Amino acid sequence: MGDPLTEVVRLLKPRAVFANLISGKGDWAVRYAEYGQPSFCIMLEGHCLLAVDGHEPVTLSVGDFVLLPSTPPFTLSSFGPAPMVHIDPKVVPGGEGERRHGDMAGEPDMRSLGGAFLFDGADPKLLVTLLPQVVHVKGSQRLAQLVRMVGDEYEDPRPGKELVLSHLIGVLLIEAMRWTTAGAAPPGLLRGLGDTRLAPALEQMHADVTRAWTVAQLAEIAALSRSAFFNRFTRTVGAPPMDYLLRWRMEIAKSLLRHERMAVATVSERVGYGSTSTFSVAFTRHVGQSPSRYARDGPPVA
Repeated sequence: MGDPLTEVVRLLKPRAVFANLISGKGDWAVRYAEYGQPSFCIMLEGHCLLAVDGHEPVTLSVGDFVLLPSTPPFTLSSFGPAPMVHIDPKVVPGGEGERRHGDMAGEPDMRSLGGAFLFDGADPKLLVTLLPQVVHVKGSQRLAQLVRMVGDEYEDPRPGKELVLSHLIGVLLIEAMRWTTAGAAPPGLLRGLGDTRLAPALEQMHADVTRAWTVAQLAEIAALSRSAFFNRFTRTVGAPPMDYLLRWRMEIAKSLLRHERMAVATVSERVGYGSTSTFSVAFTRHVGQSPSRYARDGPPVA
């Protein structure tokens, strides 16, 4: 196993399900209805205003990257008043060329790439538990380079485009997580990794998920007393240490069952269970169906 952030992205298996070049000139405004799934915006040229419901508006500039883990309603616009165009992303198809707003003549003032993620692996709600509702990364030279590479792939597609984009999107996600400050992140893995005492314990848990960890062992790694570690971990990560370890083991198990097509007994060993029956009971209690049924049918319908 690698470091925690790499593991998260590896489990999610992200790729851009669609993306549109979005451009604008003059005064314009677009109102997007709630989408409910992770989406992104990459600024390629110029500036615009992003107003996500429940949050202060932010100015987007060339090289910026925005990630909305659950994509509530939002408005994208120029800085002057303009009639509002309404778009429902669940109805209007994506991936169909450039969308131009405002003045249709001449070169645009702003160009961006907006799209949504499709995850071939774990439930995308995993991102919502890790990230704030709006992730806005700016001023990152590394990310600006990635943005340019994504833009190049869309504007001048070459053989292997889909594979290249899936890898770039994965790296963009990791960069977004790296740039999310511990204070801005909700209780979860990111906030835990931002805690200098908890981070070593989390990294050890992820590095050796099969080990029969105890709170006392993890507290020793964090250089805290058992009670201090337990309380700090629970408050920062949002779950007690053993509950967090169980949840992470189950995420790995789901991926191995569905995507690696491993036998239940093999998965049981890979996530630290000495008994297949004990693993099956834990999996069924946590996921809501047996490992064999999950492997055959996928997640239960909510």
